[in-house]
Order: sequence, then structure tokens, then C-alpha cells
Amino acid sequence: MTPSDTFQLDKATLVAQSTHRMDRQFQDSAYSLRQKLALTCRILFDNGHDSGLAGQITGRTDVPGKFYTQQLGLGFDEITEDNLLLVDEDLNVLEGDGMPNPANRFHSWVYRARPDVNCIIHTHAVHTAALGMLEQPLIVSHMDNCVLYDDVAFVAKWPGIPVGNEEGEFIAGALGSKRALLLSHHGLLIAGSTVEEACVLAIAFERAARMQLLASGAGTIQPIDPALGAEAHNWVLRPKRNTIAFEYYARRSLKNARNADCLRPAP
Repeated sequence: MTPSDTFQLDKATLVAQSTHRMDRQFQDSAYSLRQKLALTCRILFDNGHDSGLAGQITGRTDVPGKFYTQQLGLGFDEITEDNLLLVDEDLNVLEGDGMPNPANRFHSWVYRARPDVNCIIHTHAVHTAALGMLEQPLIVSHMDNCVLYDDVAFVAKWPGIPVGNEEGEFIAGALGSKRALLLSHHGLLIAGSTVEEACVLAIAFERAARMQLLASGAGTIQPIDPALGAEAHNWVLRPKRNTIAFEYYARRSLKNARNADCLRPAP
């Protein structure tokens, strides 16, 4: 087929061709699970998710009931692949020094309810938190944010600190089968099939919240066509695209000198 022949193809065929080419062109990430988690912490910090010691990230391991998380007392900008903790679902430390955030209990509930989830991110990103203060659900009305289209659950009333089993069961139930959750007066939760997916969704969530606050201050946000929103969601939210985006965010963060300690030096 010559380049000009593609002008006769329909959209579905062009999408399929692009997907196939993308899958062949790009490799899976070479980073380990611990490296991906540490990088995601730095990426989130660099993209407006900093809230002191609030927020957690966990990554499910290949061993049932065990996951990595960061130490309580360290900010996202201090997480490295070497200071992560390996814990069980009761939050007992199996490897590493320190203790996990007690709020990680709700992560255990989500992992039990969702076998498809392998990474959970919870942050109090400022624009998301501001939206939650208004008790307004996230509105996805822009192409860039369609990675979240029809994939965000909403809790209008704050259930309290997520340290008890009651909150864990409530949050897991509120999330349902969605990949994201907005907790009013609290923050966001992302439940991704991979670290890369969770990272991309967390960045998109905070950006969408910021755009919503900006747009609503100027007028009434207009909805997008549901079919087109679903199409964009499925086009963007593909494993290879998530990997490509994650690798970009990682390169960008690693260019920052303060993130030089994130990864163990190569031998």
C-alpha cells in the first residue's frame, strides 16, 4: 500500500493500523515494579500531587496478599526503589525499615475486591481536593481527559479517615468496577491494572479537575458525545500507550536533579 492509499481507508481501519504499528514500534517498560513505584512517586510530586505526608501508592506483587508501598514519614519526593516496604494485607512489614501508612488498609480491601487491580494511587492533589470541597463529581469534557471517560465513581459525603475496615469496605464498594474514584472532602483514588496505567490516570485526574474549575468559572461546561468519549477512552487507555506516556513522564522527572537518587545506580 502506498501512502496515498490510506486516504481511502475508514477510521476503524486506520485506528487498527495505528494500534498494530504502535505495538510493534514500542517495547514494554524495562523498569522493575519497585522502580516504577518510586518513579511514580516522583512523577506525582512533580505534577501537583504533593500534600505533605498524605497519600499512598501500592503495587501488588506476584505473591498473593503482598504489595509494596512507601514508608510513613517520607514524602513522594523522597521515595526511592530502596526505601519501599514490602507488606502483607494486614500491613505487617515483611521487608524494609519503618512502617506503612495505616490508611493503606483500604488498599487491601480494594485488592481483595478487584483481582484486576495491580496498583493503587491515592493523593490529595489540590485541584481534586478543591473540587471535592464543592461536592461535585469530576466532569470529563475534553479529549485529553477522556482516558477517564465514564470511569470515575463519586462519593459525595466524606466517610472519615480511611484507617478502619469500615472505610476500606466502603471505599472498595464505592469504586465498584471503575478505575477511579473522587472522594469529596478528601482526594482521588486510582485503581490501575499496571503502575503505568495508574500513573497516567492520576495525572489525568488532577488535570481534569483543574480544567473543570477553570471552565466552570467562565461558564457552563458542555458535555461531549458519549460515543466519542468512549471511543477516545478506549483509544488512549491501551497498555502500550500507557507505557509510552509513563516512560516520558519518567524521563522528564529524572532530568530534575532532585530526583537523581530515585533509582539505584546501574552497576
